[in-house]
Amino acid sequence: MQQTIIILDFGGQYKELIARRVRELGVYSEIWPCDVDIERIRAARPIGLIFTGGPDSVNAPGHPACDRGVFDLGVPVLGICYGMQFMAHALGGEVRPCESSEYGTVACTLEKGSRFFGDLPAEQRVLMSHTDYVHRPPEGFTLTAHTALCPAAAMENAERNLYGVQFHPEVENTRQGKDMLRRFLYDICGATGDYSMQDYLQRATQAVRDQVGQERVLLGLSGGVDSSVCAALLSQAIPGQLTCIYIDHGFMRKNETEEVRRAFANRKLDLRIVDASEQFLTALQGVTDPEQKRKIIGREFVRAFEQAARDCGHPAFLAQGTIYPDIVESGKNKSAVIKSHHNVGGLPADMGFKGVVEPLRGLFKDEVRALGRMLKLPRALVERQPFPGPGLAIRVIGEVTRGKLDILRDADAIVRQEIRRSRAKADQYFCVLTNVRSVGVMGDFRTYEYTLAVRAVRTNDFMTCEYAPLPHALLYKISNRITSEVQGINRVVYDITGKPPATIEWE
Repeated sequence: MQQTIIILDFGGQYKELIARRVRELGVYSEIWPCDVDIERIRAARPIGLIFTGGPDSVNAPGHPACDRGVFDLGVPVLGICYGMQFMAHALGGEVRPCESSEYGTVACTLEKGSRFFGDLPAEQRVLMSHTDYVHRPPEGFTLTAHTALCPAAAMENAERNLYGVQFHPEVENTRQGKDMLRRFLYDICGATGDYSMQDYLQRATQAVRDQVGQERVLLGLSGGVDSSVCAALLSQAIPGQLTCIYIDHGFMRKNETEEVRRAFANRKLDLRIVDASEQFLTALQGVTDPEQKRKIIGREFVRAFEQAARDCGHPAFLAQGTIYPDIVESGKNKSAVIKSHHNVGGLPADMGFKGVVEPLRGLFKDEVRALGRMLKLPRALVERQPFPGPGLAIRVIGEVTRGKLDILRDADAIVRQEIRRSRAKADQYFCVLTNVRSVGVMGDFRTYEYTLAVRAVRTNDFMTCEYAPLPHALLYKISNRITSEVQGINRVVYDITGKPPATIEWE
């Protein structure tokens, strides 16, 4: 069995980051809800447990909790933030509200003799985010770190292999947080580092072969990272048995369909590109409401996909590019939350597939990209910007027309090209064709054309974001090129709103 760290989720916003950090250090990790049955944990035989943070107080009625028997499983436990407070509370310590809460990066001093911290420098910079603290640790625990405002920044009972940190070692703001996690995994849990992308590829390949045998598999290929890597893996695992249906709804970015065609031209699969742009545009005539657009596009996609599936003989299995964050069980709502993928979302259950093939369901997005590079997919595809299922249709404000889409395609290509060339720090960038027209002047003529909004954001998880402060010189160059090269736009604006209060997309 592969060594595994189980991360019990108490509602923490950084749960996925913890899991990714553990995997980056060569140890497989999974996120489970905090109230999972203890027998399920015991059966999994983890080498260690990590408790996440969370927004609740252990002193509040109904606070998130796990079975207290986890402390007697004989495996090391690391509690982070709320996880440390829960450990203290559950084992007889006392947690109180802070006199002064701590938020942000602060100085932290490590005490000598800590097994968890080992020989790390005594002076650290760590990220704190808490309103409660451990006022009195449980019997058998010692305090191993403090800050100016928090006397219990860390605690441990080395004899029982129980450790807690009030700060967040998983974030970059905690300068040596990765070293702390490494010590926990290797020096305390006894990890051997048996997790790698090569190992995952071998396991996933064999699992696919075992599942489908000689049967044919159908994949809705969107051109995004997840479905593309899924297609590459399946074509290698079961050469000649995969049919990929690419529905071109007419809302793709410039040259994207041809890029997908070239990327898979020499793979051992049957790629069928369906031009359904007229079908989708006709269905969207006169529609301006964003939610209605999405529903219509989803409905038309199902129709187009069903017809294409019938045309290719209806393979036995359906493949999806589902990845791990799409299936993570939440510690807050205690149920699996499955993301509806636009390439297969909403497909009727009566299509008659024997089963669903999801070879990427154990991976995070950065791991999917790494796997794509291993499978020798083009870099432009592996590093592709996130793109909504409805495509440019929800980046055209108001009614969607072929003319508006052509304008936006050309402008979007310039935005992506210039930001990519500049190496500016932005995690996602695109533009939106607003429904606003304004007066302008070009040469000796008055114009009345569209206003284009440029959007660039920085984010770790896409749940929240801040706008990317692109250099003014870059913004000027983008604006100048667009108004000079793209007919139909005479004004460019830059969106500097974060999420919240806005969303990343405009619709």
